[in-house]
Amino acid sequence: MFIDETNIKVIAGNGGDGCTAFRREKYIEMGGPYGGNGGKGSDIIFKVDTGLHTLIDLRYMKTIKGKKGENGSGKNMDGKSAEDIIIKVPQGTVITDYDTNLIIADLKDKDSFVVVAKGGRGGRGNTAFKTLANPAPNFCENGEPGEEKILKVELKLLADVGLVGLPSVGKSTFLSKVTKATPKIADYHFTTLSPNLGVVKTIDNRSFVIADLPGLIEGASEGVGLGDKFLRHIERTKVIAHIIDMSGIEGRDPYEDYLVINKELEKFSPKLLQKPMIIIANKMDMESAKENLKEFQKKVNKEIYPISALTNDNLNPVLIKLADLVDKEPNTPLYDEENYLSHVLYKFENEKPFTIEKENDYYVIHGKQVEKMFKMTNFQSDEGIERFIRQLRKLGIDEELEKMNIEDGSIVKILDYEFEYHK
Repeated sequence: MFIDETNIKVIAGNGGDGCTAFRREKYIEMGGPYGGNGGKGSDIIFKVDTGLHTLIDLRYMKTIKGKKGENGSGKNMDGKSAEDIIIKVPQGTVITDYDTNLIIADLKDKDSFVVVAKGGRGGRGNTAFKTLANPAPNFCENGEPGEEKILKVELKLLADVGLVGLPSVGKSTFLSKVTKATPKIADYHFTTLSPNLGVVKTIDNRSFVIADLPGLIEGASEGVGLGDKFLRHIERTKVIAHIIDMSGIEGRDPYEDYLVINKELEKFSPKLLQKPMIIIANKMDMESAKENLKEFQKKVNKEIYPISALTNDNLNPVLIKLADLVDKEPNTPLYDEENYLSHVLYKFENEKPFTIEKENDYYVIHGKQVEKMFKMTNFQSDEGIERFIRQLRKLGIDEELEKMNIEDGSIVKILDYEFEYHK
C-alpha cells in the first residue's frame, strides 16, 4: 500500500522536575541547598531511512509522545535525560507545520534528520537559585513542557525524470522497457495506482532515476481522478517527459491531449512548465500515428521524439536526450527560503509575549511564555509563588491590568487556573 501523505501529532517529552533539598550532616555546618536539576525530555526526531518508500508506518501513528526527563534528587544529583524518539521516514519526505503551513524540513539527503519537536529542559533544583541575598532558597522549578505540534508529512519522490501523460498513453510500458521496473500494464485506464521508480542506464553508460506517475486527466489539479494526489511527485523532478498517444485509437486528438496535460501542470504549479520538457510521441507502430504526428508538428513547434515503447523502436535517442537534460539541470531547492519555519521566526521575536482579554468578570491571560512560566512554577512553595509573581510583573502584566482598570480582588485566569488580583 502506497501512502504519501498523512497528518500526525507530536508531543516532545517534558523536562524532569527540579528538587528542593538541604544538606544536613553532623559535621557539615551551614550545609545549604542540595537539590539537583531535572533531566531533559525526549526530542522527537524524523530521520531518513533509505529502505523506506512509503509513509504507511506513520499513517497508523496518530500521536507520537516523548518521555519525561528524570526528576532531580538530593545530594545535587541531576535527573537523567530521556532518550530521544527517532521516527524513520523515506528519503524525500517534507514536514510542514500544520497550523502555520510553513516548512520545517525537506529531508532530501541520504543521512538527513530534523528535530520536529524539542523536549523541555529540566527544572532547576534549589541549589541553582542560591545567591548572596538568598543563600538557602526553599523552592525549585518544574520541568519545561515539551513542544507540541501537528505536522503534515508528505513524501515527494526523488526522481530525475517524471513521466506524465493521460491514462493509457504507454508510460508504464515505456518504464518497463528502459528500466528493470515491473509496473502493472493493462489495456484499461488507471492501471498505475501509485508511482513507480526505475533506474535508466543509457548506451553511453550514464544513469538517472525515472518515475512513472499515475495518469492525469482534465481537472486533476483540482482533485479529479488520481492525478492531484500524485502531482506533488513531479515537483522534485529535474526533467518532465510528456508521453502522448499519437495513434489516437481511443478517439482522442493528440494535440488536445498535449494541451490538457500542460494546463493541469500549470494549474498545480506554474514552476512545472519552467522545467525542461521533452515530447515523446508513442505508439508510432499504429497505422494512424504517422499522419497524426504530421498534424501535431504543425501545431507544436518543438522537438518531438517518435517512438514505439511496445516494439522498442527509437528508445535510445530519447534516453540520451533525457540524460543530457538531467546533466545540465542544476539541483535547485524545492522551496524558497521564506517557506521555511526557521526563516520567519524573527517575525515573532518582537511580538508582545502575552495578551489579556476580559471575558465576563474574568481577566484571561494568554501567551506561550506566560503559560510556560506557570507550568514550570512549583506552587507548593511560598518562595516559588513569589518568584512567579515577580516574573509576571517583569513582563509588564500588572501594568497592563491596571490600564484595564482592574479592581482589587478581581479574578485573573491563566489556562484553567484562577487567581485573585491584589495590588
